[in-house]
Amino acid sequence: MPKVPLRAALAVLLTLAAFNAPATTAYASDDEPVHVAVNARAGLATVPETGIGTNHAIWDTNLGTNETADLLKDAGVKLLRYPGGSYSDIYHWETHTAPGGYVAPDTDFDTFMNGVRRTGAQAMVTANYGTGTAQEAAGWVRYANITKRYGIKYWEIGNEIYGNGHYGAEWEADDHPDKSPHEYARNVVAYADAMKAVDPTIKIGAVLTTPANWPDAIVAEGDSGSWNQVVLSTAGSKIDFVILHWYPGALDRAGHISDMIQLTREQIATYAGPGSERIGIAMTEFNTGSSSNGTNTQPGALAAADSYATLLANGVFTVDWWNVHNGIGEVTEVAGHTDYGDFGLLSSASCTSDGSVCEPPLNTPFAPYYALQMVGKFARPGDRFIRAATDRPEVAAHAVRRPNGDLAVLLINTSEDTSYPVELDYTGFAPAAGAPTVLTHTNGATSITSGSTGTPTAQTLPPLSMTTVILRPADPQAGRPGSPGQPKLTAVTGTTATLTWPAAKPGTHKIAKYEVVRQHGAVTEQLGETSGTTITVRNLKPGTRYTVNVLARDTGGAQSWPSAPLTFTTGTPADSSCSVKLTVQSDWSSGYVGSLDITNHGAPLDGWTLSFTWPRAWQSLDSGWSAVWTEDGREVRAVNEAANPTLDTGATATIGFVGNYSGPNVLPTVFTLNGTTCTTVP
Repeated sequence: MPKVPLRAALAVLLTLAAFNAPATTAYASDDEPVHVAVNARAGLATVPETGIGTNHAIWDTNLGTNETADLLKDAGVKLLRYPGGSYSDIYHWETHTAPGGYVAPDTDFDTFMNGVRRTGAQAMVTANYGTGTAQEAAGWVRYANITKRYGIKYWEIGNEIYGNGHYGAEWEADDHPDKSPHEYARNVVAYADAMKAVDPTIKIGAVLTTPANWPDAIVAEGDSGSWNQVVLSTAGSKIDFVILHWYPGALDRAGHISDMIQLTREQIATYAGPGSERIGIAMTEFNTGSSSNGTNTQPGALAAADSYATLLANGVFTVDWWNVHNGIGEVTEVAGHTDYGDFGLLSSASCTSDGSVCEPPLNTPFAPYYALQMVGKFARPGDRFIRAATDRPEVAAHAVRRPNGDLAVLLINTSEDTSYPVELDYTGFAPAAGAPTVLTHTNGATSITSGSTGTPTAQTLPPLSMTTVILRPADPQAGRPGSPGQPKLTAVTGTTATLTWPAAKPGTHKIAKYEVVRQHGAVTEQLGETSGTTITVRNLKPGTRYTVNVLARDTGGAQSWPSAPLTFTTGTPADSSCSVKLTVQSDWSSGYVGSLDITNHGAPLDGWTLSFTWPRAWQSLDSGWSAVWTEDGREVRAVNEAANPTLDTGATATIGFVGNYSGPNVLPTVFTLNGTTCTTVP
């Protein structure tokens, strides 16, 4: 089976130790229950219609079969991407050719669209940037949406164009003499203009690099900034969404997602210009990317379910698995089952080159197929994610509130040999009595089972399992007020933030007040309340990221569901006896050189110490200069060198360091000089 080679970057991704266990393992039970907290007052993103997606590829003979489409429909797939990864930049839709690549029979665009319709999904099309033209792309839009009336909404401009050799590695076809991000962005503008001239209702997506993934943050010779900075600054006014790809290469990376998406949003807000809040984020290729840890066995499926739920909860509008069929790779034994090293959802029935090992029959679902199916059953379009957390790293939890008031909780047990009892605790929701509906998928299972078991507050999780608990409310609270509208930040300082929001629609009673709450994991802390729709919250911590919701309470005491979330970061003191400017002089996607300018605005100092804290556990100090540097956990100190202890009023000391990171690089923003919090200069 021809297949797209795995990205060159995968060779440097981190991996965990393999999950190896014989099928006869006797699973232990941990008697100490895992505590799961679910907070219906802490709202996250709404589940989008296009959330569960996957990739089709024109080299897949089975792309257009009814059996494939029906299996994808049963998995809850709502978006299908075409024509397939790097093939997008050599594919010419009108002739159905891909010079230099293999095109399977019955994989043309109309055949793909027949499958899309049978699946009940939307399509996302990647226009050929590498070897195509804006006119060719506009012709595709005309054929798809004017001639055939397919109504395709989402159109990408190219695939992983940063892999065109501009940064050294070259896997993506790009015939443009200029391989720079500026040239790509200039052409994105031309493509968008030509394509929207045919159908102004379409949405155009531009390729970005994913935070902390190569070549993110690298500034190549001759460029005015990183890929993302240049593309967003040049093409931001013309695009409707940005495109990320993520192959984490390990099974414990869901904790990186919140920062990954937040950093992307901050880049969009900084560089894309006015109205940039309209720009969505699509993860159009995702796979756990870890053949040694279970690409198509249960550990990989659990990581997939955790990542899908986390990405969607953070507002990504589609997550698209790579891919439907892929083909056999490195064969290993993982968690008691054969892992074929296949990045597909469904078996392609391929064999190793020597014929010694063959996959199961064609279209046999692999474990990640059930992960997508479980996420689709757990989080349905229109549901809103709410905060959930556990007190054990082996168990992950996600939760959604449904429009009818029901709650669903997804519980993921990653332990290979331990069955965990869990105790569920709810804030802002009271479950009805009786056994809830429980959906379960266990290691090696060929379907998701459904039954009524346990209680709303007590369940038991088998090893290597996904479990969804569906709960009905004890009191539906008919007549409660509607949710307040999306809050906006109108002003922020180091210790205060002013928010405003559209009023909630009253229910049975009048609105009495609004409550603003901060999310601390699955715990909420009230920051203030008001009878109006504007508030200034105080006593905030400088340089801290806050995610808040607004809730309405009526004169009868009923409380609304939370508003959509608002995330913002406080600043540092506007007036201080010191200021610090951090400049990133160079970055190589896993480390950077930072320069710190420290200015003393107060009395002369005879001896000084600059201190800061790494925002994330995956950051560390490699080395430093022009000061005596020490690190204790996440705390970093730079003390003046003995030969240069003084810092006069108005004087500036410049020191530097090398910082390492293995996840999204959230820069430190709060610095203290001899214990005084300094003004951080942008």
